[in-house]
Amino acid sequence: MGPAAAAGPVQPPLPRWATATSIGSVWVVALVLGILIGVLSRPAAYASWLSLALAVCVLLAFVAQLATQQKDGFIDRLAVTFAGTFVVLGLIGGILALAFAAA
Repeated sequence: MGPAAAAGPVQPPLPRWATATSIGSVWVVALVLGILIGVLSRPAAYASWLSLALAVCVLLAFVAQLATQQKDGFIDRLAVTFAGTFVVLGLIGGILALAFAAA
């Protein structure tokens, strides 16, 4: 038995819909958290709440990608999830900053 036999059976690739769902669900959570922060938070506390939302989304990203039970492409899926979450919350933070500056 060589190293290939010790690796175990080859897993089929993750379906495209599963990849999109595991990534998109975290993006949707980031969007919802950003909207809730804009509606419920004081303007002086936007930055702290947005950083907390980013931390929650990072943890959710790990949970979502580990739930797929696929090691192939894990880092790529995780990176795309992190980047999308950062962009979503960054755009919301920019919009909230502009709205606060205009008020």
